[in-house]
Amino acid sequence: MNILLIEDDLRICEVTEKYFTNQGAGVTVVTNGKDALDRVAAGLEGFSLVLLDIMLPGADGFTICRSIRRISDIPVLFITAKGREEDILHGYDLGCDDYIVKPFLLSALYAKCCAVCKRTEGKPDTVLTCGAIRLDTRRLTCFAGGQEIELTPKGFAILRYLMEHPGWTVSRDTLLDRVWGEDDFVIDRVVDNHIKRLRKALGSAGKQIHTVIGRGYKLMEE
Repeated sequence: MNILLIEDDLRICEVTEKYFTNQGAGVTVVTNGKDALDRVAAGLEGFSLVLLDIMLPGADGFTICRSIRRISDIPVLFITAKGREEDILHGYDLGCDDYIVKPFLLSALYAKCCAVCKRTEGKPDTVLTCGAIRLDTRRLTCFAGGQEIELTPKGFAILRYLMEHPGWTVSRDTLLDRVWGEDDFVIDRVVDNHIKRLRKALGSAGKQIHTVIGRGYKLMEE
């Protein structure tokens, strides 16, 4: 278990890092919001979980959590002195996996981290990325070039199938079967119209959907 700890209280950083390290976990400490956002922008590969304070210099924890959720489904646990109901509910609305109010027992915090990591370990990734497009299949959100994009249910389903098969040529018949199913009577032109609207919604990232003449469509990274 490798933890990213974002906390400006140096005493909490010290005792948490020591306890977790003694348990065999790795801990990387970031002590301000700006550096945390830089870390998120660089990617969170290699980390199992994020422990995140809310009241931080540079950027608050809510902003950082929102940034994390734009690129990753990594578990996020808030550790904070902000124990008001509206703060807790806001944390969960942003997609945190747990909300822990200070003070807390280090043993309980470690146990929660282990439980969350165990629960999420081995689950299929709910966040799909291809080039400038990011699709969260659990939260049903889509981002293109860092901007959230609103898609119709059919557009989302088409994009999801293409992103699950990047670089593959997907025929219109396959999309009709996977997205509309046998109960809906539709023709190939319907697929073409949805692809056209999908490209428009994605803006410049829509160029990633390539037409393979006479065969169908494929999604590429460029």
